[in-house]
Amino acid sequence: MNLDISILLGLLGGLALFLYGMQMMSAGLEAAAGNRMKGILERLTSNRFLGILVGAGITAVIQSSSATTVMVVGFVNSGMMTLKQAVWIIMGANIGTTITGQLIALDVGAVAPLFAFVGVAMVVFLKKPQIHHYGNILAGLGVLFIGMEMMGSAMEPLREWPAFVNLVSTFSNPVVGILAGAAFTALIQSSSASVGILQALALSGVIGLDSAVYVLFGQNIGTCITAVLASIGTSRNAKRTTIIHLMFNVFGTVLFTVICMATPLTGFMQFMTPDNPAAQIANMHTLFNIVTTLLLLPFGGYLVKIAMRILPDRKEDKEEGMHLAFLVPMPASKQEHPIGFSAMYVTQIRQELNRMMGMAKENIATSFQAVLERDVKRVESAEATEEYIDYLNKEISQYISNIIVHETNEKDSTAISAYFKITGNIERIGDHAMNICEYTQMLDKKKIQFSEEAQEELRTMEAVCLEVLDLLEQESIEPTDWLTKVSALEQRMDDMTEEYRRNQMKRMKQGSCSDEACIIFSELLTDFERIGDHALNIAQERAGIATEATDA
Repeated sequence: MNLDISILLGLLGGLALFLYGMQMMSAGLEAAAGNRMKGILERLTSNRFLGILVGAGITAVIQSSSATTVMVVGFVNSGMMTLKQAVWIIMGANIGTTITGQLIALDVGAVAPLFAFVGVAMVVFLKKPQIHHYGNILAGLGVLFIGMEMMGSAMEPLREWPAFVNLVSTFSNPVVGILAGAAFTALIQSSSASVGILQALALSGVIGLDSAVYVLFGQNIGTCITAVLASIGTSRNAKRTTIIHLMFNVFGTVLFTVICMATPLTGFMQFMTPDNPAAQIANMHTLFNIVTTLLLLPFGGYLVKIAMRILPDRKEDKEEGMHLAFLVPMPASKQEHPIGFSAMYVTQIRQELNRMMGMAKENIATSFQAVLERDVKRVESAEATEEYIDYLNKEISQYISNIIVHETNEKDSTAISAYFKITGNIERIGDHAMNICEYTQMLDKKKIQFSEEAQEELRTMEAVCLEVLDLLEQESIEPTDWLTKVSALEQRMDDMTEEYRRNQMKRMKQGSCSDEACIIFSELLTDFERIGDHALNIAQERAGIATEATDA
């Protein structure tokens, strides 16, 4: 028979609904629970059993082992999680991802339209954003099953199409089946979705379990591609995380391929649920990941060592010059981000901003010392640091601009909006530090000397600047106490500015201060006061983030 166009359209339409439903459901789940997932992972201990449970639980919620692994790659890259901790999360993620197949095997397609209707009604008629997230979850689940039904109906006539039957029959060859499953899953970047499509093929009678198992095993390998892509440009340990993920699935694939070829395991699975091909695939998928996890559980440390052997440390990995230490530079053309991505970038941005703050603090110390000692050699060092601060401001701002468009989690969206303002304020602190440092050249050129009283005031100004920036770097203090302390320091800086201006006028009247020295000192006071203003701006933004998180 010829392939009817209606079959192709039905298949493509069903596939589109299935993938879109899964995307809606995953995005809704992440938006509703993203901060909780991040918090759980951040507080993770090195206990292997807890790690597996956390990985399985989070993956069961967001329905994507790729998403969980992407989060883990980000945490390892930022130093929040060790490579050994990542092993247990990855093992758990592989178990958690089987929940989608089990849901499909329950065959709730009859009530799928009801799920879709209730979910859409929640989004359209209710105003609360949190309700919209749950509406997206329900609507996505309904659309997923509707797409599943469409695909199944469209595929039924393919049983009588010789060319397609011959193609599918080649999957009984383990190598062909594994390659086909890996390639398709790598293409759509979701093992949950590809397993669901395989279940639809089985339900329509196009493929039997004896062929489907090898495709299924390949799908477990193909799901690693998302994590591999996420690790591009990350640290050596983050790349090793993806190697461990790949090793886990390759080991399981080899093991179960041998078992299926040498034992009647496939027949046993068919015997367990003879009338439900989708359940047969779901059960095999669950068995694959549970057994592989149990077998590799005692060897987590060895997996880490093997990954380090495959990807050893290199001298050139110690980056020199300007670079992002925690964030992976993103191309401007990147329009979307993998599910689960928001669970890691907020922390990474904060770490990069702390690094930027450290450079600004360093330049303040350099600048005041340069002025006090009239040391023009320090100017070149300060200029290099200021250039680095400008680079970080540009890269972080661009990174935030790329991700904020796609952010669905309100709390994370609030945080990254605040971080966008913070990076600008840190950059301005760096500018004022540089202004102070550049006065050194004029002092040296014209042999201007500040009085002992003015020098003592400069030392006090330096100490207060460093004190307020030290306080900004502390994150263990209660948000209200923290903001109160920074506000008090900023007010002190304003009072000092007024007092020092009065002192300057007295020195001018007494003739102990030259006109040129007075002008420079006056400009210095302006920069000092502005540093306090920007520090208060940063404190207010950070306190707002902390308060939002506490309210959650």
